[in-house]
Amino acid sequence: MSQFFQIHPENPQPRLIRQAAQIVQEGGVIVYPTDSCYALGCHMGDKAALERIRQIRQLDDKHHFTLVCNDLSAIATYAKVDNQQYRRLKAITPGSYTVILQATKEVPKRLLHPKKSTIGLRIPDHPVALALVEELGEPLLSVTLLLPGEEQAPFDPYEIRSQLERQVDLVIDGGYCGMEPTTVVDLTDDEPVLIRAGKGSLAALGLEE
Repeated sequence: MSQFFQIHPENPQPRLIRQAAQIVQEGGVIVYPTDSCYALGCHMGDKAALERIRQIRQLDDKHHFTLVCNDLSAIATYAKVDNQQYRRLKAITPGSYTVILQATKEVPKRLLHPKKSTIGLRIPDHPVALALVEELGEPLLSVTLLLPGEEQAPFDPYEIRSQLERQVDLVIDGGYCGMEPTTVVDLTDDEPVLIRAGKGSLAALGLEE
């Protein structure tokens, strides 16, 4: 049975954030709120937790996992970022975007796209997510909480608990979240390439709405 923490979406309680981070560090899989929709998260170095997320989402090895960071310097540790990419990142973070970049050697190989050696990265505009990553002291491995066969992410934390209480270790109730996932954009080339239109504005990337 999973634990259930009610964490204030604007002023997260430090004690609960510490407990949530400890669950992640001990190999737990958690559900947590972001500025787009609820997400699944685990420790980026934990192979068993990663496999549990794969099973929950029924993902193949070509799925781009995301490292949720708390600032641009963290992104630069885990991805190769040139000046142009940095300017684009600065324009859209924090926000509802996932960017695909070439990974550095700091990223465990099993998290990379098998052919491209790329990784998704994101800085969410949500106090709970940012506080959790800050407490961890490293990025949180993450994917959107989109269950197999469903077209929209669940937004009610009580519904999420009833669906996943035997599959995850913690559900963080941060209030009702949205149902629209992030905008995903590939920044590995000179021009941004839209992978998925989502909550993040395309105009901020210089792309057509």
